[in-house]
Amino acid sequence: MSPSHPSRNGVAAVAICLAALMFGLEISSVPAVLPTVEKLLHTGFSGAQWIMNAYTIACTTVLMASGTLADRYGRRRMLLISVLAFGITSLACGLARDASVLIVSRFLQGMSGGAMVICQIAALSHQFQEGPGRSRAFAAWGIIFGVGLGFGPMIGSAIAVLLDWTWVFLIQVPLAVITLGLIAWSVDESRDPEAKHLDLAGIVSMSVAVFGLTYFITQGPSLGLHHPLVLTALFGSIISFAIFLYVEKHRAHPMFDFSVFRIRPFSGALYGSMGMNFSFWPFMIYLPIYFQSVLGYGVVASGVALLAYTLPTLVVPPLAERLTVRYQPRAVIPSGLFTIGLGFFVMQLHGTFGLPAMLTGCVLAGIGLGMTNTPVTNTTTASVPTARAGMASGIDMSARLITLAINIALMGFLLIEGILAHLKQANPDAPALRDIANQIAAGNLSSNGALAHDALVHGFHWVMLYGGIGAWVLAAASFVTFGSTQKATVALDRCAADSGNSA
Repeated sequence: MSPSHPSRNGVAAVAICLAALMFGLEISSVPAVLPTVEKLLHTGFSGAQWIMNAYTIACTTVLMASGTLADRYGRRRMLLISVLAFGITSLACGLARDASVLIVSRFLQGMSGGAMVICQIAALSHQFQEGPGRSRAFAAWGIIFGVGLGFGPMIGSAIAVLLDWTWVFLIQVPLAVITLGLIAWSVDESRDPEAKHLDLAGIVSMSVAVFGLTYFITQGPSLGLHHPLVLTALFGSIISFAIFLYVEKHRAHPMFDFSVFRIRPFSGALYGSMGMNFSFWPFMIYLPIYFQSVLGYGVVASGVALLAYTLPTLVVPPLAERLTVRYQPRAVIPSGLFTIGLGFFVMQLHGTFGLPAMLTGCVLAGIGLGMTNTPVTNTTTASVPTARAGMASGIDMSARLITLAINIALMGFLLIEGILAHLKQANPDAPALRDIANQIAAGNLSSNGALAHDALVHGFHWVMLYGGIGAWVLAAASFVTFGSTQKATVALDRCAADSGNSA
C-alpha cells in the first residue's frame, strides 16, 4: 500500500482524527460529571482528584513504552491494539459502581489512552511526511481534538442530566468500534528498525517518580508532612527520578533520548507542551466547581459556560497553522502561552468584575491553547528524523501528562490552602478547619453560607494567579530556547535532511 495514496490517506486522517476525538472527549467531559460522581459514589474532593489523576498518571506510565513499541512492532498495529483496549476499559469505567473500582478502571483506561494518543501522532507523522499535506493533516487533527475538548464539557453535563454519568464512558465504546474498522482499512504500517529493546527500568522509575510526587502533593497536607507514607512517597519519588536519569543516560538505545533536547525547535516546543498543561488543562478539572458553587449555575448551564473556555481550541488551530508557516513556531508557541497566562490574569479579576471578567479570561485562555496545541505537536515530530517519531511524540506527551498530573494535584492543593487561609482569617480558633476547607473545595457550601462562598472565591484567586504566572514563565523559557530565527530554521532544515536520509 502506497503511503501517498490519496483516498486511503483521507480515510486514514479521518480514522486518526476520530481516535483524537475519543481522547479529547475523555479529558474534557469527565470533569463536568465529577460533582455528580462525588455525590453518588461519595468520593470526596481527594477521591475526585484521583479519578482524574489515575488517568493521567497511567497515561504517563505507558507513553514512552508505547512510542518504543510502536517504533519496533508497528505504529498501525499498536494503534489498533490501543483503540481496542480503550473501548474495553471505557466499558469497565461505565459499569463501575464503586469509587475504588472506578479509579482502578480509570487507571487502565489511562494506560490504553496514553498508548492510543502516542500511536495516532506517530502514525499521522508517517502517513503525512512533508509539505502542505502534513500541515493540513495536523491542522485537522488539532481541530477534531479541539471538537472533543470543546464540546466535552457540554456533552458531559447533558449526559449527567438527561441520562446517567456512566454514559460519559460508555459513549466511547461505539466510537472505538468505528475507529478500529477505519484504521484497519486505511492506515499504513511503519516502524523504526533501530527500536529493538523495551526500557522497563526507565518506564518503572519514571512512573514511580510521578506517582510518588502526586501522592505527596495530594495527601501530604491532610496526613501531615512528617507522616511515614508521605515521606516515603517524597523520597521514593526523588530516588526513582535519579534512577530514571541514570538509566536513560547509560543505555545504548534509551526510550528517552536526551540528545533531542539539543534541537532548539524540539525543546522550545516542549516548553509549549508543558505550558498548556501547567495551567489550562488542570484548571478544567476545577472550573465546574467554580461555575456551580460560586456562580450558582446548574449542571447544564455550567457545561454551556465552559464552552467559553474550550470552544476557542476548536476555532483557532487552522489560524495557528497559518501563523506558524508565516512566523515560525518560535513566535507562535510562546505567544500562545502568553495568551493563556493573560487569560488567567483576567479571570483573576472575577472578584471585582464578576462573570464578564471570568468569561473573557476563559476565551483568552482558550485562544492561547488553540494557538499552541497543534504547532507544538507538529514541531516536536518534525524536529526529529521520521524513524524516531514515536519516541518524539512519547517525550511530547510525557511532558504534557506529567505536567498535567502534577498540576491537577498542585491546583487542588492551592485551592484548599487558599480556602483555609480565608477561613483562618475569619475564625482562626474554629476546629477542623482543614476538613471544612476540603468540603468547600468539593463545592459543599451549604453549612457555612457566605463565609464558604468567599473562601472558595479566595481559593480560586490563588489558583488563577498560579496558572497565569506559570504560563508566562514557560512562555519566556520557550522563546529563549527557540533562539533566533536563523538558528531555528537551520535546526529544522538539518532534521528534515536527517529524516530524508533515514526514510
